[in-house]
Amino acid sequence: MVRDATTEVVEGMIQLTDTILNAPEESLSQEQLISTGGVWEACEQVSNLPRDNQAAVVSALAACLGVVKDAVEEMEHALVEGQDPYGDIMEDEELGFRGNRDTYWSEADRQLLSSCMGLMKASKACLKKVLAAVKAHGKADSPEQIAQLDDLADIANEISPSVDELALSMYPPVNPLAVRLNAAKLASVLKKVLEIAKASHVCPPSEEGWVQFLTGAVDHNMNKVKNFTQGQL
Repeated sequence: MVRDATTEVVEGMIQLTDTILNAPEESLSQEQLISTGGVWEACEQVSNLPRDNQAAVVSALAACLGVVKDAVEEMEHALVEGQDPYGDIMEDEELGFRGNRDTYWSEADRQLLSSCMGLMKASKACLKKVLAAVKAHGKADSPEQIAQLDDLADIANEISPSVDELALSMYPPVNPLAVRLNAAKLASVLKKVLEIAKASHVCPPSEEGWVQFLTGAVDHNMNKVKNFTQGQL
């Protein structure tokens, strides 16, 4: 974060210097004003930088949580829209009209998707709990603590892409094996997040309850996905 903020300041200064050098002498162009504003903005961002690694990881986890929340809400909205998740798309001759079953979820699809939604909600809950634990217990006083925070941030960054891949495979026409594969990937990432959190300093004994609960929730939903797709293997 510090590197990116510094780069923005330097790049802003380079751009401003170019506009000054390329402008006629003693003239003040619109480009110079815009470039000056860009430098000011970049410098203001520096004052908002996290002060240590704990604050940086809190910021990173909060960003991940925001993206996952949006993905969960979007899929929930699609599922309650009724049988047709593409209902908000206008008729298209190439897509076919409402008679095309490839644009609908069957009852079997919906059973499978309810377990996938369980995994997506577990992702949101997992990030929420880890974020709260890092806020409450996270420290950046030793290299070991910093390394544990880095590990948490790295693995948490894998949650959002895994949620997105699962969500994309959930739209019709549903390929149950693709859904199972993406669900397994997400479950694996979530188990890893929970393992890393439990083994770190952010998870004292008082925090172990939710780790066990969420581990059970991930296993439960993944087992249901496996049961629903067993006949496809």
